[in-house]
Amino acid sequence: MKARPAGVSLAAVLSIACALAACGGGAPAQQTPPPNAKRVDASKAGRVTGRVTYEGPPIANAPVKVESDPKCASQYPGGLTLDTVRVSNGGLENVFVYVKSGLDDYYFDTPTAAVVLDQKGCRYTPHVFGLRTGQPLDIVNSDNTLHNVHAAGRVNQEFNFGQPFQGLKTTKTFTAPEVMVPFRCNVHNWMSAYAGVLNHPYFSVTGNGGSFELQNLPAGTYTIEAWHEKFGTLTETVTLAEKESKPVSFTFKATLP
Repeated sequence: MKARPAGVSLAAVLSIACALAACGGGAPAQQTPPPNAKRVDASKAGRVTGRVTYEGPPIANAPVKVESDPKCASQYPGGLTLDTVRVSNGGLENVFVYVKSGLDDYYFDTPTAAVVLDQKGCRYTPHVFGLRTGQPLDIVNSDNTLHNVHAAGRVNQEFNFGQPFQGLKTTKTFTAPEVMVPFRCNVHNWMSAYAGVLNHPYFSVTGNGGSFELQNLPAGTYTIEAWHEKFGTLTETVTLAEKESKPVSFTFKATLP
């Protein structure tokens, strides 16, 4: 076994070993569907499409004191700001849109493919993302500097561990639906991410232009919610017939002091 680097504690070494072994991970065990569970018939399914917009004065994101870590600062000679509000082509990005209610009797298999949360450029990437209960989450450090991963769920068990070296990966899973689980780095206080954990596949994160799509929805009446880290939540109700496609839009408005 190689000697540990100077200044690295035994606890950090154990954390590294755990990360290399992908502690807490592995393929999710598929649950047996309950007797009354329904499956989605894709040939009869519809979809919800839409757009999230922002109405109000431009918002300047707060600057970051990135110089606290020279390895981070070297990547941003022009400075760095937070990603709190991003408006592109009139649409609001990083909004988590999902089916909040209406799927009570449906059952969905747990995906075995992992979702990846990367620490790259001294930022979490992606900033907002979704995954399923029981689905593996691979947390990776792509930076040549120490990062700390602190997920502070209210429903799911909190975890907090270090990834001191580039290339480390730790796999975690969440056991219960929760919107949203915040991630922080206790080393770089500007680093944040948010995970929407659901027991169904109907969620989307808005990108350029604020658009989203929820595909393969069975006929029914649903509450659709849009979540944003600064502006909170908005909800809309939509009723789909078989094979029907309907638009849903959300507009977040700035709250003046």
